[in-house]
Amino acid sequence: MRKLYAIGIGAGDPEHLTVQAIDRLNRVDVFFVLDKGAEKADLVRLRQEILDRFVTRPKYRVVLAQDPPRDRTPVDYRAAVADWHAARAAIYERMLLSELGTNDSGAFLVWGDPSLYDSTIALIEAVLARGNVEFEYEVVPGISSISALVARHRTTMNQIGRAVQLTTGRRLAEGWPDGVDDVFVLLDAHTTFDRYVDEGLHVYWGAYVGTPDEILLSGPLTSALAARIRETRAAARERHGWIMDTYLLRRPAK
Repeated sequence: MRKLYAIGIGAGDPEHLTVQAIDRLNRVDVFFVLDKGAEKADLVRLRQEILDRFVTRPKYRVVLAQDPPRDRTPVDYRAAVADWHAARAAIYERMLLSELGTNDSGAFLVWGDPSLYDSTIALIEAVLARGNVEFEYEVVPGISSISALVARHRTTMNQIGRAVQLTTGRRLAEGWPDGVDDVFVLLDAHTTFDRYVDEGLHVYWGAYVGTPDEILLSGPLTSALAARIRETRAAARERHGWIMDTYLLRRPAK
């Protein structure tokens, strides 16, 4: 039977790969990559650098497919994401049927950790549910963006005995979560931290964490620091054509 791996490759530094991940890379016949276009060509290049560095088996193939377009300003966010996932699942299924032999193994290289704000596992399950291709699959954890962020800032995910929450900019805009002092914010294209300026919070922000382009900013969330993060983020996005960033907002213990 076909075997599929969803392998977490860390937040950008090739040295984030675990021994388990390297072992699985060397079992794979075909690596599947969704190409997000010229603006995000770095993401394909970094994956190839990981293969060049860690795969020692003599033969493997890399199969590229174009990532389907996504509506970034939908009227119905959940419906737009569902449509995008369905289009992606169809591409996954097509690649597995056409490129992976019945006794071969394939892999998707997942940024960070496959379990954290990533759709790979859900898409693999969707392909299985369609019933047109049979395979087994295994998930290999990786160093997440939030793990890398706090390590680079030399801090912790939570304060002693305090709760921590992971959320999106869209949800944080609805208000600070109850009973939580540390909030990690992912997928925030609108710098939602602006809503919490001068409220006594501390921010740990990072972009391209783990890559040579890494940018880190931290400190009390004043209007001056918020403006600096906004300006730095906009300039980096303009320079690279894309940005991956996340941040931790902390309410210090009293």
